[in-house]
Amino acid sequence: MYQLAKQRLKTLADIKDKSILRQSLIGLEKETLRVSHEGGLAQTDHPPGLGSALTHPYITTDYSEALLEMVTPPASDIKTVLNFLHDTQQFIYSQLDEELLWATSMPCVVAGETSIPLARYGSSNPGQMKTVYRRGLGLRYGRVMQVIAGVHFNFSFSKNFWPLFFDTNKTNVSQDSISEAYFALLRNLQRFGWLIPYLFGASPAVCKSFLYGKETTLHEFNKTTYYEPFATSLRMGDIGYQNNKESEVGVVADYNSLTNYIDSLQHAIETPCPEYTKLGLEVDGKYQQLNANILQIENEYYSTVRPKQISNKYEMPIEALRKRGVQYVELRSLDVNASHPLGINEEQLYFLETFMLFCLSHESPAIDTNEKKEINNNEMLTAHEGRDPTLRLSRNGEAISIKEWGGELLEEMQGFAELLDDAYGMDKYSASLKLQQQAIDDPECTPSAKMLGEMSDHGEGFYQYAMRMSQQHHSSFTENALTEEKIRFYQNLSETSLAQQKEMEENDSLSFAEFLQAYFTKSL
Repeated sequence: MYQLAKQRLKTLADIKDKSILRQSLIGLEKETLRVSHEGGLAQTDHPPGLGSALTHPYITTDYSEALLEMVTPPASDIKTVLNFLHDTQQFIYSQLDEELLWATSMPCVVAGETSIPLARYGSSNPGQMKTVYRRGLGLRYGRVMQVIAGVHFNFSFSKNFWPLFFDTNKTNVSQDSISEAYFALLRNLQRFGWLIPYLFGASPAVCKSFLYGKETTLHEFNKTTYYEPFATSLRMGDIGYQNNKESEVGVVADYNSLTNYIDSLQHAIETPCPEYTKLGLEVDGKYQQLNANILQIENEYYSTVRPKQISNKYEMPIEALRKRGVQYVELRSLDVNASHPLGINEEQLYFLETFMLFCLSHESPAIDTNEKKEINNNEMLTAHEGRDPTLRLSRNGEAISIKEWGGELLEEMQGFAELLDDAYGMDKYSASLKLQQQAIDDPECTPSAKMLGEMSDHGEGFYQYAMRMSQQHHSSFTENALTEEKIRFYQNLSETSLAQQKEMEENDSLSFAEFLQAYFTKSL
């Protein structure tokens, strides 16, 4: 084990009150497409029974009106998080009229760009801003790749944890030190990030309609499906949503410090891009994008990880980070687990919590240009060829197999899993690690291999597989009803959110142009 990680593990193992390790907070954001019973994207509006997508705290939409996003409140218990996600999805199904929630990350039966309705958030200035931003994304990168679904894992350590981690007698640790530690964690999440698509990637195949006639180097699985024989996550590969023009327009977020990160994104938000200027800002009275700069807003920069701070009303995310530092981190590289109704399971979350603690404790030097290329290349190779036993990744300029590197990482993680087992009085963290070790030893144990195996066994393409799983999950949610108490909870949230949206629309005092100017000049 690397010396720093070993030292920090010993420091944490020596603490008397292990309950502090149980105070970390976990949250999930799960995206899922509403589809018709034929598998096509729903063309219907966001169901009114789900409330306002603009103001509802737990049920919203992402890029498209058909792309639902479920958000769980942060909780310290994994089962609490999953139970809330289950109840939310069950309530959503109670509000759908003969539609399914698609079980996979990759969509199917996509009838081109025009078949993808932009998410709408009402007539208020914040609502219009969200829709215009999405219109801009569609013009810049195409709409089809925007309807790929994923699961985001949000994580934070408690305030009581930091003095123990830093092994200090102080009861309080400065926010600057905490932010610096989170950025060390974020850098290691990138260094070792290829592990996530390898272990949890569940998109080795894609419906041919997704590419709508474009040339591709993907192999043909059958007449309706493309795939890569050793792929783990095509969503994370070069057909997924990414800033693939970053070398041309200069978007490179710098994770070597909070200041560097803020400055790099602010530069992109404020720097005009000739290519996007050609698209126009306002055409026939309709805003095409928020601005013609390299990035419209921070969220446009695609990254597998993000530092996060909760923004106040109308506050830009980078301003929230600048003023109050990092509150939590967001891991964005998880595919929807197609074999599980929730899209993610307990074992994954136990592993991810262990992974967070390990990455925080591990040495984390600055990432230079060469290592950044190495990180990107490792991620791409794993996404497209991760199960190939001959594949070699690059670590510090030297070739290494996934089996060797992954085995080393999981071996180093063992002590942290045992530490968490001790804190919680169970062995689920070690058990999850053991389960993932099986996938490192044998690529056929990975979700991506199992998906392709099922498709072969059933003689089905991606569409048939995804539809079968979607129908199975539908049954699991509709066989039993929510309690009256939970139904009232979600109904009250929906009603409150609709009232909040109406109030926002009635209280707008600026034109949309004035609102945008005030937002970007931080004068709201």
